[in-house]
Amino acid sequence: MLSERQRMILGAIIDDYVRSAEPVGSRSISKRADVSFSPATIRNEMADLEELGLLEQPHTSAGRIPSIKGYRYYVDHLVTLDGASDQDVRKIRSFFAEKMNHWEDVIGHAATILSQLTNYTSIVLGPEIFNTTLKHFQLVPITDASAVAIIVANTGHVEHRTINIPEGITMEDMSKIVAVLNEKLSGVPFFRVKAVLHSEIAKELNRYVDHCEEVLTLLEQAITEKHAPKVFLSGASNMLTQPEFKDVDKAKSILGMLEETQKLTQLFQSHPGGIQIKIGTENAVEAINQCSLITATYSLEGQSLGTIGILGPVRMEYGKVMSLLDYLSKDIALLMSRGFK
Repeated sequence: MLSERQRMILGAIIDDYVRSAEPVGSRSISKRADVSFSPATIRNEMADLEELGLLEQPHTSAGRIPSIKGYRYYVDHLVTLDGASDQDVRKIRSFFAEKMNHWEDVIGHAATILSQLTNYTSIVLGPEIFNTTLKHFQLVPITDASAVAIIVANTGHVEHRTINIPEGITMEDMSKIVAVLNEKLSGVPFFRVKAVLHSEIAKELNRYVDHCEEVLTLLEQAITEKHAPKVFLSGASNMLTQPEFKDVDKAKSILGMLEETQKLTQLFQSHPGGIQIKIGTENAVEAINQCSLITATYSLEGQSLGTIGILGPVRMEYGKVMSLLDYLSKDIALLMSRGFK
């Protein structure tokens, strides 16, 4: 349990570090108008906060920086949803005053305005990401070398795609392939199909057919190509402006992850609703272990329609981002209630 003084000092250090990206010393904290403690008192408290694991000292002679544990304490106990300026709110309001005819326009514009207002990367998922699943798969032979793949979604949507059958695959093989697919993929969201194909189904098909890798590639194209989930991404290059990601390898790892739909959607799975914050290593995807992800759901009549996320450095303006997500998620839900589905 932190004392009121320790809470004030921890909050001041995090606020200063977020602004400067430089370790914070006791003298700079003592100069703040809202702090009345001497540098010596602040140094003692900083040492105690470091011992508690809430601060770190990157160099012997340097000031302190927040640890992941320190940021977690900050967002759980100290941060307030008052970081969005009146100007930011007006921009959001004016954005929603524009005429948009499709929900894709709403989501795409929301991603853009969020990245502009925060200078971080915004990720917005549409309603069908987690809810659209494969219901049934069928292969109808046309010739010995080709067939029509019929993909039926739980929404009733049906896709047809002509595929070439690899040499050496018989009608009997095709029947076994279809049976395995329907057993293993029925009810699986389309964004997870690729992963299941190359894990469970690959093991199963290896027992029945030759040219397994070639067959899996064809099936992946047939099933997933027409069902790419709607992921709206804006401001990916904003990562390159952050001091933490001047290292090319770090930046490449994060930008590479942002190009992979499955890894992006993995970040948003099991979202319980409301605003959620994952800091550093709390994130499931290793590529963003030095980032924070703040997400919010937008809902209509109690049903979650999608999720908005902001990805940035752990040294993030948490109060501002949380405020913006709160405003934006509510406004999207309101707009959806007026006719966007």
